[in-house]
Amino acid sequence: MSTDPSHSEPDTAAPEEAVPETVRETPEAPAKPLPKRRVGWVFAVAVVFWAIDLVTKNLVAANLEGKEPVRILGGLVYLQVIRNPGAAFSMATGMTWVLALVALAVVVAIIWLSRRLRSIGWAIGLGLVLAGALGNLTDRVFRAPGGLQGHVVDFISAFAPNGKGFAIFNIADSAICVGGALIVLLSLLGKDYDGTSTKDKKKTEQPGEQA
Repeated sequence: MSTDPSHSEPDTAAPEEAVPETVRETPEAPAKPLPKRRVGWVFAVAVVFWAIDLVTKNLVAANLEGKEPVRILGGLVYLQVIRNPGAAFSMATGMTWVLALVALAVVVAIIWLSRRLRSIGWAIGLGLVLAGALGNLTDRVFRAPGGLQGHVVDFISAFAPNGKGFAIFNIADSAICVGGALIVLLSLLGKDYDGTSTKDKKKTEQPGEQA
């Protein structure tokens, strides 16, 4: 048998060593676990602000209706009771039953969407909108004249009495505006309701760069 070293290794070794290892040794990154569902946040925020809205409306209706505006915070805010048949900030007056149906549709839509929520920011925003919609819907159902025609109790007049400085509103109106603004801000920042980020999605969709 020949003991020549030149014949001790097969010629196929060189091609095997030349095979690039970048694909085999670069496994795909495991997917990040999804955040927890935030359904509880939606209803917790909604219940708290719905209760605040109902309590404040009942208090001012019982103590301030038919009286002169009460000046507080150095005239920054005036408290007075106005029965509003329109939408937030006294808009769309005369469309009470339509606004009641819109509020009901908003409530149903938020409850349906809440099952998919995984973002705390979105949960808080939608909870505030839900609270506002429920607060004003409660007035339209249970306050005079009733039957989806009830007038909403507005009582906050900013900067001047009688809505001369700014439209008169209530806690429910404020919750709707703040919640809506928060949702818009999160959307602009690329934060989705499912807890993911639009920017992260774009990065994962881009093909890997070759060295």
